[in-house]
Amino acid sequence: MQQLPNCPECGSEYTYEDGELLVCPECAHEWSINATEEGSFTIRDANGTVLQNGDSVTVIKDLKIKGSSSVIKVGTKVKVGRLLDKPDHNIDCKIPGIGAMAITAAFVKKA
Repeated sequence: MQQLPNCPECGSEYTYEDGELLVCPECAHEWSINATEEGSFTIRDANGTVLQNGDSVTVIKDLKIKGSSSVIKVGTKVKVGRLLDKPDHNIDCKIPGIGAMAITAAFVKKA
């Protein structure tokens, strides 16, 4: 029997294969078999398209900026500086007229 890796989220040893994915029955986390190497991760936009460093994305929802009265409007084009392996605010970018900040990939689509 093939030894499968433990779940990267909760550390459970009871993972199983489901097609091309590995699944944890305890926390319901799913990840790609190919993404089991240390340090590899994928960030997807609101449509499920994989993002990479240097991609151009478009904001799909008005985003309020904490501590400011400014708003990032729908349709603002942003250049992805780098992708961060964090559960939230996983795109580090520079927004025209506002400056450098981190935003969530669920609120953008690849341009």
